[in-house]
Amino acid sequence: MTPAEHQTAPGASSGPASGPGSGPAPDPASGSQSAGRGHRGSSAAGARAAGPRARPDLPQLAFTVAGIRPLEHAAVPTLAIRLTVTRTGGGPVRSVLLTTAIRIDAARGPHEHTDAAALAPLFGQPEQWATSMRPLTWARLTTVLPPFDDRSHTDLAVPCTGDTEQALRTYFRAVRDADVPLDLLFSGTVFHRDAEGRLATARIPWDTEATCLLPAALWHGLTERYFGPGRWLRVSRGTGERLDAYGAAHGLVDTESSVVALLDAAGPFAAADEPVEAAWTR
Repeated sequence: MTPAEHQTAPGASSGPASGPGSGPAPDPASGSQSAGRGHRGSSAAGARAAGPRARPDLPQLAFTVAGIRPLEHAAVPTLAIRLTVTRTGGGPVRSVLLTTAIRIDAARGPHEHTDAAALAPLFGQPEQWATSMRPLTWARLTTVLPPFDDRSHTDLAVPCTGDTEQALRTYFRAVRDADVPLDLLFSGTVFHRDAEGRLATARIPWDTEATCLLPAALWHGLTERYFGPGRWLRVSRGTGERLDAYGAAHGLVDTESSVVALLDAAGPFAAADEPVEAAWTR
């Protein structure tokens, strides 16, 4: 996979640091470089200072995504995003309380590989995408990072289930095997020593971020490893009880049989391997 073409943005009056000592070399298949959040409102997304430099003791930090892989032995399907943090200026870092918001930047997505009908529940009709295609929030993670002087590495464990599961599944089904653009937005507190050697804190600049590309095939393969080729259908307790009662009344052995019977009774639909024509395409 081609790395995202965004360069590192050094921290301003403060910046985050990352996990334990050294880690593996960046993986070019899913790597990216960190960038200031300027690409959301600026014409240039290259390297730039995140703000005025207040004092030389304040750590200047840059974030890079070195790779993405499945997290082994996790209870639920989880991706591990390998994060590298480099100190580009200022003094050593004592610790970082790092918050990472991860989202899919759908507007930068692979529209040429996208199933427009499949994206309709999320963003509406294609002519609406220019205004309706907003980023999809995936996860918000908090990590405590230990001291480091020059460079540190940590894994961000990103679950593929949860409150956003339905939206994620809809999006990944629509883009099929394309590369999905991710934004990692950082916030939190950096702990360091000031010029007199006292413990001090500084906020991570608001525009500190990194970008990367996630192969959709990696997500599909990971979720199928846990759940098989089938799909989970989340319903309320009341709906589940109604399905159970329907199945018992009709001698059906499982929930899928109940759903199939209800769909058959509702009338013919396109088969799973046939394209579905949305109303707005007619």
